[in-house]
Amino acid sequence: MAHRKKCLLKIIIVGDSGTGKTSLMQQFVNKKFTNQYKATIGADFLTKEVMIDDKLVTMQIWDTAGQERFQSLGMAFYRGADACVLVYDITDSKTFAGLKPWKDEFLIQAAPNDPDNFPFMVLGNKSDKENDRRVKKSQAENFCKEINNCCFFETSAKLSTNVSQAFQKIAKAAIKQAASNNDGVDMGDVFGDGAGTIKLNAPAKNSSSDSCAC
Repeated sequence: MAHRKKCLLKIIIVGDSGTGKTSLMQQFVNKKFTNQYKATIGADFLTKEVMIDDKLVTMQIWDTAGQERFQSLGMAFYRGADACVLVYDITDSKTFAGLKPWKDEFLIQAAPNDPDNFPFMVLGNKSDKENDRRVKKSQAENFCKEINNCCFFETSAKLSTNVSQAFQKIAKAAIKQAASNNDGVDMGDVFGDGAGTIKLNAPAKNSSSDSCAC
């Protein structure tokens, strides 16, 4: 029996310490949440297989350190990324202000072939704490417009609000950009029958002005 090829996506999650990056990854991959906080040292990753447009995609999700003394360790894992998720805490305006530095540093360290069209997503986490909100949704939406109209969700890792939807969206955006970077290859052809795994961060040949597939 022929085996369908698998697509491997490397997704990097960045943002200040305490925004819930690890909790988002754990909720998406393992459907688990804990109130016990433990800072990530360097980087850690989990994998999850998902169906995207009837195609099997393996998402390798990297959770990087948000604390300043560990940031340089996490940056070593940026290269080869297919997409990046920027996370802030809706109850902490400082974490929102930190998104642009995180984005800029990611692009420097990851050095993608087409930085202007690289797939980013912004997540405003802890939406279950609406009464403590310090960042308006409109602020995040305006920020996203500056990043090629990238995808945006307000999420709650605790309640699993929009978590699965968000990761599905960023996977679709990465696949769409990969198709564009490969001379408009039809991803239906790329996911043909036969053994093997396809890594999507191939060198770009043509840039695209398309925004995130939201």
